[in-house]
Amino acid sequence: MKKFSKKLLTISTSLAIAGTVSFAHADTIKIALAGPVTGAVAQYGDMQMIGAQMAIEKINAAGGVNGDTLEGIIYDDACDPKQAVAVANKIVNDGVKFVVGHLCSSSTQPASDIYEDEGILMVTAASTSPDITTRGYKMVFRTIGLDSHQGPTAGNYIADTIKPKNLAIIHDKQQYGEGIASAVKKTVESKGINVVMYEGVTAGDKDFSSLIAKMKKENVDFIYYGGYHPELGLILRQSAEQGLAAKFMGPEGVGNKDISTIAGAASEGLMVTLPPSFDLNPENKSLVDSFKAKNQDPSGAFVMTAYSAVQVIADGIKLTKGTDTNAIQQALRSNSFSTPTGSLEFDEKGDLKSFDFVIYEWHSDGTKTALK
Repeated sequence: MKKFSKKLLTISTSLAIAGTVSFAHADTIKIALAGPVTGAVAQYGDMQMIGAQMAIEKINAAGGVNGDTLEGIIYDDACDPKQAVAVANKIVNDGVKFVVGHLCSSSTQPASDIYEDEGILMVTAASTSPDITTRGYKMVFRTIGLDSHQGPTAGNYIADTIKPKNLAIIHDKQQYGEGIASAVKKTVESKGINVVMYEGVTAGDKDFSSLIAKMKKENVDFIYYGGYHPELGLILRQSAEQGLAAKFMGPEGVGNKDISTIAGAASEGLMVTLPPSFDLNPENKSLVDSFKAKNQDPSGAFVMTAYSAVQVIADGIKLTKGTDTNAIQQALRSNSFSTPTGSLEFDEKGDLKSFDFVIYEWHSDGTKTALK
């Protein structure tokens, strides 16, 4: 998994990885960009960073926010909850009042505890666990949908379209993976689908032979996996090698090109729930061209949602004519915002009032086709 490239940084964006921080000028509004720069899911961090940085660049080019310049500061949490807490404390110590991130739900939740206590406004562009916004916090928002919506989207498609005889639901025992797997399980069981296996694997495992043997014994013909692409990629490849003839489906955590690198031909036909392809919206053509001019891929699941996260922060500052985060959180809940991901409105919990996930068929060359 590649590290985030320094060439992606704009003039208006400083780098803060492994404790290195650039100091902003007095007329600069700092936004922490927190997520995995290193680790197994760094590719998702790349998506978030390029989207957020493009928003910062565009907003600054248009005159900034109330005459001030935005500055993005990158913090690497490696998608690790303990490191996320350390990052959150560093953000507090650095005096940053706004955060885009974190990315992994298991990192976002503990970090958000700190932000709420310290009055730091956080907008995650990628964390989908419903638990993040069920605690009555005022400083927590997101520009993506919930697993309580994504899970039923997948579960209904499995039950109504796939209609498997023997379904296995596997997850990685983490907040995000197990949470969405349980949402799928609840949905399919309510429609009479036979779930013959519901089991967890350990993130980081490499050998899934015993799991695959058990699925073969249970005559599993369809598998839903809740978690991230490194493990599912290996499960796909090893299933093909061991003759398990079953179709697979997973959430947005598996939908990136690295799964094709890991699984090869075995990734062909994988079904994935993802945010809509905002890069294909004709209204975003100029923005998409700006990404492509930098040799950046605008199609990643979290690119446009991260752009929108920066934009709503900037719009909140404009509306309140200041950087008081309490005033801004009230403004975010009371207005709608025009963004590359549509017109966004937030409910009292900080969740979007509307967000649809789309089911795609994944191809071994890393492309995808919308199914529903």
